[in-house]
Amino acid sequence: MIPLKDDLPTERTPVLTYAIVAANVLAFVWQLQVGLDVSAFRGGAIPFEILKLQDIEYRDIVPPPFTILTSMFLHGGFVHLGFNMLTLWIFGNNVEDALGKVRFLVFYLLGGVAATTAQTVVTLYVGSEAAAEVPNLGASGAISAVLGAYLVLLPNASVVTVFFFFIFFFRELPAWLFLGAWFLLQLWAGGFSLVEPEAGGGIAFFAHLGGFLFGALAVRFFVKQRPLQPAY
Repeated sequence: MIPLKDDLPTERTPVLTYAIVAANVLAFVWQLQVGLDVSAFRGGAIPFEILKLQDIEYRDIVPPPFTILTSMFLHGGFVHLGFNMLTLWIFGNNVEDALGKVRFLVFYLLGGVAATTAQTVVTLYVGSEAAAEVPNLGASGAISAVLGAYLVLLPNASVVTVFFFFIFFFRELPAWLFLGAWFLLQLWAGGFSLVEPEAGGGIAFFAHLGGFLFGALAVRFFVKQRPLQPAY
């Protein structure tokens, strides 16, 4: 289930959304230069490092607690980067339109912090010792906050979605259905990953959940104006 586009225009050019996408791409260029594995340990949020305030192996580009911020601009590969940026591109512009540029940037960063903090806490207190030394990275936590905000602000927007069940097919889904199904999937997969950690595939499900809940609950404090609504 992959979103392709929504049906809503914006009143203003989403400059911050474009800038965040560009920042993630530039960060990925740096990752390719130093190596994906090395960059993950240097800029990713490693729960053990954050708890102990010390580096495990590679020297971090910032003190360990601040990797909560740097980690949200790093990715594990081209697919990881591409899917996250596509999702931000689709949903970020309308949320930025409602919040305004400065508020959107603050909201996005706080959403990423909330997401990574949630994943770090779960890993430290519920996960294994080995998991606590694995870097968490990716923009998906912050983007999950954008998704939570979108659900609250624009539940009736239509999202063109591609499904794969032996063949590819396309459907328009209301945002509340698409995002609700996405949240339930994260909840189910996150719970299952606690029982079978290796089945999680290295995906930070609790970052997604934490970011989404932050976005849905906090967006009302950031809204500057009502976004454009569907015409039907």
